[in-house]
Amino acid sequence: MSNRLLRLFAGLVLFGISLALMVRADLGLGPWDVFHQGVAERVGLSIGLVVNLTAVVVLLLWIPLRQRPGIGTVANVVVVGLVTDGTLWLLPEIDPLAARIGLLVAGILANAVATGLYVGAGLGPGPRDGLMTGLAARGHSIRLVRTGIELAVLAIGFALGGSVGFGTIAYALAIGPLVGVFLPRLTIAPRPVANGETA
Repeated sequence: MSNRLLRLFAGLVLFGISLALMVRADLGLGPWDVFHQGVAERVGLSIGLVVNLTAVVVLLLWIPLRQRPGIGTVANVVVVGLVTDGTLWLLPEIDPLAARIGLLVAGILANAVATGLYVGAGLGPGPRDGLMTGLAARGHSIRLVRTGIELAVLAIGFALGGSVGFGTIAYALAIGPLVGVFLPRLTIAPRPVANGETA
């Protein structure tokens, strides 16, 4: 369990850092983060706090879907936004385009590694991922559910003033293949137990 917890929290911390890197790049964010940024700008809260509050609201949507949160789910609600705000406080705004592109690339890569770490720990999905899998379990295509939700939050976030740009497209194109590379390598295999089953 200790190895799983270490992977989980390393992944969540890295996820928060990756979001901050993409915010500082100022070249466009992933769909959910366009939403988080748009809401943050409208209501005057930090983006990290909005990330955490959104996670709580999404978690409430699990109730009718009969999804059960794990340790990782609860930790996700608390950790990611706090780390995002802390990293933004430490990392100044950067002007040169080349440096901002570097931050974007680093942010996308870090996001993929972070996803592999916290999902691979097997201690519960993040609230947003759980919403998608919960809806898919009702007989809907996971691809259609994910696409529909992400297009909706992207549109709402853009309307609220969230950052949409080259980085949004780069994230959308790169994150799936990158997670596909890192997740199998970072997933902790289930432990065998005495009767031959896995735990």
